[in-house]
Amino acid sequence: MDRRHFLILTAAAAVAPALAHAEVLDYRPGLVQERLSKGETVFLDFKASWCSTCATQERVIGALKSDNAAYGQKITFINVDWDQYGRSDLARGLNIPRRSTLVVLKGDKELGRIIAQTGRKPIKALMDTALAAAG
Repeated sequence: MDRRHFLILTAAAAVAPALAHAEVLDYRPGLVQERLSKGETVFLDFKASWCSTCATQERVIGALKSDNAAYGQKITFINVDWDQYGRSDLARGLNIPRRSTLVVLKGDKELGRIIAQTGRKPIKALMDTALAAAG
């Protein structure tokens, strides 16, 4: 193995754990409670594939995560498909009024939410709340 390949593989191995946690999970029943019971801070994104507001929020969240790797490393992001789970126990229990709702949870508490806002400032503020709770 030459030096270049060794360095690339070493760098990839070092970054892999951070990238593994940076992934966005797709909601399934029980996932939120499972993650909360592990002490994780959960960022829920209630979205629909056809929703332009949701797409804008997703772009802003992605840009913020690119700017600050700690978001992806310390916060568990979960996408909740509105068409499939908009009337689920999760959505009803959290009183989610519509798609394009972003919610941060830690333990048994809701730490914040925004509804249909696409601006960088309010989304960053919510992500900062999640990051602070994650420690």
